[in-house]
Amino acid sequence: MKSKITTSVRLSGSGHENLKINFKRLSKKLFIFPILFLFFSCQVEGDLTHTVQNSVPITPTAVLKYHGIFVPTSGITVSGEAKIYLEGNLYRVQLEDFSISNGPDLKVYLSKSAEPIDFVNLGNLTSQTVYPIPESVNVAEYSHVLIHCQQYDHLYAIAELIQN
Repeated sequence: MKSKITTSVRLSGSGHENLKINFKRLSKKLFIFPILFLFFSCQVEGDLTHTVQNSVPITPTAVLKYHGIFVPTSGITVSGEAKIYLEGNLYRVQLEDFSISNGPDLKVYLSKSAEPIDFVNLGNLTSQTVYPIPESVNVAEYSHVLIHCQQYDHLYAIAELIQN
């Protein structure tokens, strides 16, 4: 036999009504809400998403193809530049003299616009400063480097790329 846990709470006021709360039903709702929040607040990463391993510095033989200065979004502090170098047949993004406000789950995106709509996730923003661009990406189609909080879908900084 199941028993329901209920309690009465006396409310002060003109009606002095009793309010019954079903704690079992309430606890289920409270348990499901955080799970739904986490499920809907995160974005799915695309096929080209990857975490960069063993970053290699840009060599003196690399050719600077694009560059842009980071501009912050509201409430964010950022400084530095994004530079795209071609080394052999591999493009790489270098963040130079870069600093940004702290944030959770920050990613480096190569994007076709100033919004994270059509982009390639180059990896987690870490202390490394060089991010390889997958060979399958046509760099000429991308015009921005973005710093984006993927977990909360918040854009932190935008660098519009200018061709050298």
